[in-house]
Amino acid sequence: MSGRHGDRWNAVRDRCLDLEPGTELVTPFSDRPFRVVDVTSDRLEIRFDDSGEERLLHRDQFETLADRLEGHSLPVAKLPPGVEPYATVLTLLGEYGVEDDEIVSVPDPEMDGGSPYLVSPAEARTSPERLHDDAVLLADLLDTLDTPDTEVLETDTLTDFYVLLSDVQHEADRLRQTARESLLSRLGPGQELHGRYGTIRRTTRERRQPRDDATVFGALDEHGIPREWVLGVNRDKLDVVLTVTDLGEDEVYDIEAQDYIQKTGVEEAEKYSRLQGLAERIEELEGPEAEDLRDDLLDLEARLDEALSA
Repeated sequence: MSGRHGDRWNAVRDRCLDLEPGTELVTPFSDRPFRVVDVTSDRLEIRFDDSGEERLLHRDQFETLADRLEGHSLPVAKLPPGVEPYATVLTLLGEYGVEDDEIVSVPDPEMDGGSPYLVSPAEARTSPERLHDDAVLLADLLDTLDTPDTEVLETDTLTDFYVLLSDVQHEADRLRQTARESLLSRLGPGQELHGRYGTIRRTTRERRQPRDDATVFGALDEHGIPREWVLGVNRDKLDVVLTVTDLGEDEVYDIEAQDYIQKTGVEEAEKYSRLQGLAERIEELEGPEAEDLRDDLLDLEARLDEALSA
């Protein structure tokens, strides 16, 4: 085995060993997420997050692919499924990159900007994990507040409070919709299910949408109902008229301004860093105080589960 190949394989192993826990990789074309779960002297073990499938990536296959890339490029769209993970891992090295949807050898490793197929632990979290983490951060913030009165909170604290409330609501609603679809497949009409925290029932709501104009007008004519009774101003057409004429908006609309707060950004890295800090502080604690804190956290999680279920 040549020294060049050995150096490259060592670089692959070292880069994978240096990946932060929780880091996710993505295959270039099929966009399948996977993680490196073990590194040995001659292979990598990976596990796909979308299926739980485990696969071995062998050292000699990395070397074959790397040799192929010398002086050539590999179009991402033409990568066979079995080769995609190898290509992803190679892009972790400074000497390989992606240009115009092709895997290429980078002449100047110092110019490498990082793999586009690398997903940080903060971004790789699933929706349930994000909800759990945001709920923990929200609970931590609530515990540090001297008062729940938003009128007296400092602006920075109130901003963080609003962002966390918004994030918890967003992720909870997304999961609620997923749970709803699963429950609908298990509930018959009018049937109820009882859980530990409450009861649900399958109900039906009707949403009406007018049929096409010809059908509606035909039905009206058949019953002797004047068409004028159902005709009205079409807002879309009115907006077009406002755009192409000098008609004033206030001449045809009652306008009322309403102020609201819009969340325009979330510092996921900062939230993740705070979570890691909380976890490390808890792990460092020893003695009765540590046990009391862990009991408090278990109680907190139980109360959060109950609140979210409600």
